[in-house]
Order: sequence, then C-alpha cells, then structure tokens
Amino acid sequence: MLQFLVRLFAGLRAMLTARPKSAAGGAAAVLAATALFVGPWEGERTEAYLDRIASSPVWTVCYGETKGVKRGDRYTPEQCLTMLQQSLAGYHAQLTACLPALPSQPQGVQVALTSSTYNVGAGAACGSTLVKLARAGDWAGACRQLSRWDKAGGKQIRGLTNRRAAEQRLCLEALGVKP
Repeated sequence: MLQFLVRLFAGLRAMLTARPKSAAGGAAAVLAATALFVGPWEGERTEAYLDRIASSPVWTVCYGETKGVKRGDRYTPEQCLTMLQQSLAGYHAQLTACLPALPSQPQGVQVALTSSTYNVGAGAACGSTLVKLARAGDWAGACRQLSRWDKAGGKQIRGLTNRRAAEQRLCLEALGVKP
C-alpha cells in the first residue's frame, strides 16, 4: 500500500500543488484526484457488509458508502465509482460551505481535507480545530491537525493513523511545507 501511495503522490504532485485555474475546472480536478486518493484507503466492496468498527455497526458498501445501504445490496464497480464521486462532491461542497477559502488553496490541500471530511463527516470536520485554524489563515496548522483524527470507537486504528499521515503529508507538501 505504501509503495502504491508513493507512486500516486509522485504522479499527482504537479497537479496537486497547482492552484485551480477556474472554480469549475479546479473542483473537477480536485474531485478526480480525491477519488484516486480515497479509493485505496476505503477499499471497494461491491456487496453490502456490516461495518463493526463504527461506534454503532452500520451497513456499508463500495468505498464506504452508508447512506441508504441495507443487507443484500450489490453494486457494480462502475456504480461504486459513481457513488464515490457523488459523495465526494457533496462532502467537498459541505466543507467549502464552512471553509469558503478552501477552493483557493492548492489542490493537494483540498484533496487531503476532502478525504478526511469524507471519512469523519462534514459536521465533525466543520466544527473542528482544523477548520478554525484554516479560517484564521493557518493552513499548515490545519494540515497538522489531521493526525489527531485516527480513532474509531474511541480506539486508535492503525489504518486511520496511516491514512491521516498520508493526508497530512499531501496537505503540507501542497503548501510547500516540510511534513
């Protein structure tokens, strides 16, 4: 997984550090890059399964989708990708609503913060110290907050620790700051 991410970062570095040229083009590029980033972390499962890591077990499918999912649901890989892209667009929009300066940030910052928001939820993200720091203009400080979000059900989860480290690295590198 780590080697895959290193290759992914190398291939996307130029795109992710670029500032968006237009709101529409920038958002589309951010969402495409976020889907590439999120997919390997979430994993694709085309048949609904009961996620027991959540504080209250929840039916989940595809790349972590829970809305409206019930036992026995099945999707094609294409449906899963479409579902992921639609969900990411919604989470990016919700994050932008509480953090209006987000679209003016480098794409790597937007990818990292959208990825974490997809994972923790927009309510948690928008009420976080991370967003407060970003609103105050401390984007590097906001990126450094990502590592705090590595627990599920009150327990530290190694996969979340690794994901947050990758998000933090992407976020800081997009700002030109050493992780």
